[in-house]
Amino acid sequence: MSTKRVLVIDDERYIQEIIQIALETISGWQVVTANSGLEGLDMAEQKQPDAILLDVMMPDIDGLTTFKKLQANPATQSIPVILLTAKVQAADQGRYQDLGVKATISKPFDPLQLPDQISTLLDWTA
Repeated sequence: MSTKRVLVIDDERYIQEIIQIALETISGWQVVTANSGLEGLDMAEQKQPDAILLDVMMPDIDGLTTFKKLQANPATQSIPVILLTAKVQAADQGRYQDLGVKATISKPFDPLQLPDQISTLLDWTA
């Protein structure tokens, strides 16, 4: 399997670092990070990641708005997006799926399980 590239869009630096360490150390994936929705939109277009982990709650442009902009851009609309969220209510989950979000991972998450969780959600087989 080729090395996967994952873009992490989260305004909390320590969350970015935890995800980056887990994915690079455990799975050997390449991780690129963005601190905001706007930066994430640029990074997604430039880096063309295999997947995006996107925080829902961010200042300025929130995760759902960022997701809609990713979907509106032909260069990024086919990249699968997994939302990172503390809101895991069924109504929210259904709404995210209706929008076309690939999956959600609830915060807090177990960093040691994160690579397997992403692989399973995106059907990335070894």
